[in-house]
Amino acid sequence: MRQVLLLVLIVPMLGMSQINLSVEVKGVPSNKGKISVALYTEAENFLKFDKVFRSNSVVAKENTTTVLIDDLPSGNYALAVFHDENGNDELDVNWLGIPKEKVAFSNAKMKLFGPPSYKDCVVFVSRDTILEVWVN
Repeated sequence: MRQVLLLVLIVPMLGMSQINLSVEVKGVPSNKGKISVALYTEAENFLKFDKVFRSNSVVAKENTTTVLIDDLPSGNYALAVFHDENGNDELDVNWLGIPKEKVAFSNAKMKLFGPPSYKDCVVFVSRDTILEVWVN
């Protein structure tokens, strides 16, 4: 009876386990500013700064910077990353809307005429994961 009770208590906790996502940002050109990562869970919210599901920023380290996002539930995520070199907490763009700071996405690159779609970037995360992206 004690074993059954233990199973009843432990099994639901396993299903609620939280996931750590380590984003290794490669190609960081300098130690200036910070690297910011934003996670999105829905296509209609993708790249809307006020609709980010979860985010984190860390001080930039030239070449490779690792950003940890912890306590995630299992699910689909699309990542947008940028090197906020001047530290103003904004993605600086030119008059055409083209980023002046380095950007990256999970599974995709900038298109000739704009960013990739949520569908292009989505990854399924079901356990602790290390995801590598390259800024360009």
